[in-house]
Amino acid sequence: MPSELPAIGKISPEIFDEIILPRLGAKSPNILVGPQHGVDVGVVDLGGGQVMALTTDPFFVVPQYGWERAAWFATHILASDAATSGLRPTYFTVDLNLPLSVTREALEIMWTTVHRECEAIGMSVITGHTARYEGTDFPMVGGATVVCVGSKSKYITPNMARVGDQVIVTKGAAIEATGLFAATLPQLIAEHYGAEFAQQADKVFDMMSVVEDAMTAVSIGVRDDGVTTMHDATECGVWGGLFEIAQASGVGMVIDKEKIIVREEVRKVCELFRIDPYASISEGTLLLTCRPHKSAEVVRVLADKGIESSIVGEVVPQEKGMNVFECSAPRPLVHPRVDPFWRAFGEAIATGKAPA
Repeated sequence: MPSELPAIGKISPEIFDEIILPRLGAKSPNILVGPQHGVDVGVVDLGGGQVMALTTDPFFVVPQYGWERAAWFATHILASDAATSGLRPTYFTVDLNLPLSVTREALEIMWTTVHRECEAIGMSVITGHTARYEGTDFPMVGGATVVCVGSKSKYITPNMARVGDQVIVTKGAAIEATGLFAATLPQLIAEHYGAEFAQQADKVFDMMSVVEDAMTAVSIGVRDDGVTTMHDATECGVWGGLFEIAQASGVGMVIDKEKIIVREEVRKVCELFRIDPYASISEGTLLLTCRPHKSAEVVRVLADKGIESSIVGEVVPQEKGMNVFECSAPRPLVHPRVDPFWRAFGEAIATGKAPA
């Protein structure tokens, strides 16, 4: 029986395999990495020892964050996926299909922020489309592509993890879930935990980028001499991202749950909205695998940049499976399939209340 579309969120691997993967247009020998479930970038051989890594995502603008903050987030979502290739984001194309309600002032604030963040990252805007249309609305107001250009020997993708690699997680679980709840429902959080806590939780929003995490990590080396894979923990969070790395690379994993950072703000916000922090959306959390002789150095250079991280496990042969240890007891690492954030967020927005 054909698989059904999910109620919300990304399509399942089965739908991807049945509908998308068999129909990819013209074949090209220059494609080094094509579409794969759980792999954020495609890679094309440009010749001369150079490659181009590309990623595409919605341009996601939430007016409730404020135009500047919303545009910062939209830009960094895209750049973060691209940076997991190990190559610095280089070029940016964007299609803005804006609703009729958007004003000149709002557009100017958004675009000034996009420009500022692209400059800081090192990305040049090279083409795009900007218009207002009937039938469009925030937050999905178009799409964008980020292109990285660099050495063929320097790119990595989530299918390069190797047995013996150590697994590192930056910042901890549910960074995005916490940041979005705190930015959107600050009064509700303050009612339960106080205004000071709500302000502290709001700061988590500014952690929702892995560009600096990724560029810092690969500075110590890649492949045989360092980082072998990187993946940002977006939908389905840490569990989903780790599962996707293992599946893409054809390996197993042993993960110590207690070594994964869960910030106090994250723990309390996830408790309030009754979501599992390890399975919840977490843009800003970089998952990476690294050759064991360089893993301690990765943690050190990240710390030098003020980015907290921890070694949480090891890559093992596929036949040993994917397992999470909690209080020394193992259980299988499974993909959450549906991120709990979306339903909880939607219900909280609709009712203005936390779950009873």
